Parts: sequence; structure tokens; C-alpha cells
Amino acid sequence: MKVTVVGAGNVGATCANVLAHRDFLTEVVLLDIKEGTAEGKALDTWQQAPIDYYSTKVTGVTNDYAKTANSDVVVITSGLPRKPGMSRDDLISTNANIVRSVTENVTKHSPDAVIIVVSNPLDVMTYCAYLTAKKDSSKVFGMAGILDTARYRAFLAEEIGCSPKDIQAILMGGHGDTMVPLPRYTTVAGIPVTELVAKDKLDAIIQRTKVGGGEIVNLLGTSAWYAPGAAAAQMVEAILKDEKRVFPVCAWLTGEYGLKNIYLGVPVVLGKKGIEKIIELQLNGEEKALLETSAQHVKEVMDVLDNMKEQKV
Repeated sequence: MKVTVVGAGNVGATCANVLAHRDFLTEVVLLDIKEGTAEGKALDTWQQAPIDYYSTKVTGVTNDYAKTANSDVVVITSGLPRKPGMSRDDLISTNANIVRSVTENVTKHSPDAVIIVVSNPLDVMTYCAYLTAKKDSSKVFGMAGILDTARYRAFLAEEIGCSPKDIQAILMGGHGDTMVPLPRYTTVAGIPVTELVAKDKLDAIIQRTKVGGGEIVNLLGTSAWYAPGAAAAQMVEAILKDEKRVFPVCAWLTGEYGLKNIYLGVPVVLGKKGIEKIIELQLNGEEKALLETSAQHVKEVMDVLDNMKEQKV
């Protein structure tokens, strides 16, 4: 099995490194436009193999998409990272051109590959890749919910004083400040979180989760990479091992949750065919309203991309 990670920045390099450590792939190709960057990080990861005991070959290339041929999964992390004071939406024009070009190149050499988009603004970049790839939406989707849910679970583990392993949660909506954490679907070893965390503290954790990416941007001066890279790698593993894992994923909706023609975070089953099923939760009125608000925001950004495309024609 072969996986390509496009973009050898912090997120892409982390994703490739985590996948190598999982030790189930034949090869990971790391591609970047900057001369020597992918090659150097791939070589570093390969030299780590004798220390951490894995056999996955990691190959770095500069803009040579021929080397990505016959990939089973392609992870797109390319694009400019966020800077302090910059919203994800500010990135749309530049990153749309990048994602469009990358998608054209990877689909040329790996027409059957599943495409996972990590580039920001996530929801609209996934839409951009879908329009460009011209393949079934079950094979083009975005990584966001796993990362957002991981942040939510990590904050809860701190508050409760338990292992994050024991927390199960779901989070829906756009990858941004309008995301929709769902306390009603959050448990700690099967115990409803509302029995362990007071409402005011739970509300504070939800708010921190919504701006979790911005918190790291303000601390580091750039976007996070360890958790996003690991989240994308987890999706790759679920697909190629046909694990049928239930994850929140940025998926194309065609009527689910009363929403159509939009990429939005929802729970899905991931397996060898990509998205094998979209799970529809029985949301209450408040949860539906929050999801619709998030969808409206995402649709506005998708409209920006559509208008850009029309202007270029």
C-alpha cells in the first residue's frame, strides 16, 4: 500500500512520520515544491526507522508527481498556514489555487486514490478538491472533526482528571468558530459527561474548543501540526485497513440533516471505499439550529469560491 502526502510543512511531515510509525504501508511519498524540504524530512524519518522499529519506506520528492503514481490515498496539506489575526477564510484565494493544482496532479497519476484534504479553510478547500477531482464524493473528504473532537476530549480530560482514552465524543459542523460540539453525545467510559462536569465549566470547554486552533496560532505564531498530522494519519489507517471506524469527517451532504450540496463535518463510517456511510444523529432543536448556523457560514465561503471561479471564466 502506498500513500502520498502533499506538502512537507509541519502538518504534512508529521502525518508522514506518524504513518511510517504505524508500519503497515509499503511506502509514504512526501512531496513539496521547496527544493530539498521533502527529501530532507523523508530522509530524517527513514533514519528514525532503525530506532523506532518500523519498515515503511519514506520517499521525499520536489514537485515530481510521477513519483506519487498509484497511491491508494493522497493527503493534501499544501497551502499557507494561518498567522496571528488571520482567519481561515482569509486564506481562500491563495490556497484554492494551490489545492486545485495539487488535485489535478495527483488525480492524473492516481485516478482511483482517496483524497483527504487538510488545507485551510478546510471545508471550502475540500469542496475545491471535489470540484477538481471529478470523482465520487465518498472518495474526497476533509480532516477536521477528528482534530476538533480531540481538542475537546483533551480539555475534558484535564478538567475531569482522567485519561483522554476514556472520553468518547462527537463534534459536527464547519471547521471554525461555528463548529458544534455535542455534550449530549459525550461520554467518559460510558458515563454522560454532564454527570462529571458542571454546566458552566462544560460551556467554557466548548468555547475553548471552538477557538482551539486560534489558541495555538496565538502561542506559536502559526498553525498546529502534531494533532492535525496525527488526525489525518488516523483517517488513512482506517481507510486502508478497512476498519469501519466512526469518525467526524468533512463530507458532501446530499440531504442528510436537511442540508444539500455542502461540505460539512458529520459522523461517518470510514473504510476501504472511503466514506461508506454518513450517520444521521437525532439532533434536538438547539443542536439543529447550531448546525444550520454553521452550515450557513460554510456555504457563504463556498459561494466565495464559486464566484472566484466564475470571474476567471
